[in-house]
Amino acid sequence: MSTLDGLGAIDPDDPRPVSHQIANHLRAAILTGRYKPGERLPSQNDLSERYDVARETVKAALRALRDERLIVTRQGSGAFVRAQTERPIGLRPHVESAFERADVTIDFAGFTGETLHGVLQEPLDKIRAGRLTPATIAIRILLPDMTQPAVVPTLADGRDDPALREREAGIARRHVEAIADSVHELADLKLVQEATVKVRAYAAASLVKLYIVNEEEVFFGFYPVLRHSVTVKGKKTAIRDLAGKDSTLFHFTVDDDDHSIGTPFVEESKAWFDSVWTILAHEYTP
Repeated sequence: MSTLDGLGAIDPDDPRPVSHQIANHLRAAILTGRYKPGERLPSQNDLSERYDVARETVKAALRALRDERLIVTRQGSGAFVRAQTERPIGLRPHVESAFERADVTIDFAGFTGETLHGVLQEPLDKIRAGRLTPATIAIRILLPDMTQPAVVPTLADGRDDPALREREAGIARRHVEAIADSVHELADLKLVQEATVKVRAYAAASLVKLYIVNEEEVFFGFYPVLRHSVTVKGKKTAIRDLAGKDSTLFHFTVDDDDHSIGTPFVEESKAWFDSVWTILAHEYTP
């Protein structure tokens, strides 16, 4: 089904400007879920042909929707349904959409990389199947240095336990190595021109998680701290840990709305990641 299907027709007897009618049709499609949060709207050229109007008329309609904060416009990419930053959002569809680009970049800072590993599986499978065809993939991963004591994970009374840290390091190692193997395999099979996965560690507790996708979208979330029991070297052990797999993520995107916090949040996130990567972090040792 075409993304233009279901849009209304221009009513020649309607006294309102044609741009208002087009805006009304698109607004209805957005509010009824025809176009989902984060989804790209039809291009200006497609809309111009669909309604048989000049592009300036389409631009006026899109400008009205942008002023209502229903959409964001990205230079060179088009118009997208706004994903409200005050609402939690699913990461997976946005990461999959990122792989439609020729050059894919993902920067991740977090605890183990388990969620990142999970959301990468489907787009990587689609590349193997020829359904996605990016030219380059570059992934950077920042993890806490588990060779040093930290506030989490610890024993329930707050004491450090090297065996517990090694357990968490092992979880991170499995996910990071699986990501690297899967991504590098694509280059080995000549399915992408270039693929890199770089991993660094730094001496700090990762109490938040951060994904920077194609340098223009950020997903940010908190790791709740919890007490529970795990098996460490065959012994049930009460610990303080982080719950991250199902934590809520909030979405920020670069746009041309002067009143949005999306662009400055993305820029500050990129600056933070680069500063930790270059100044605090060191090469990760599996």
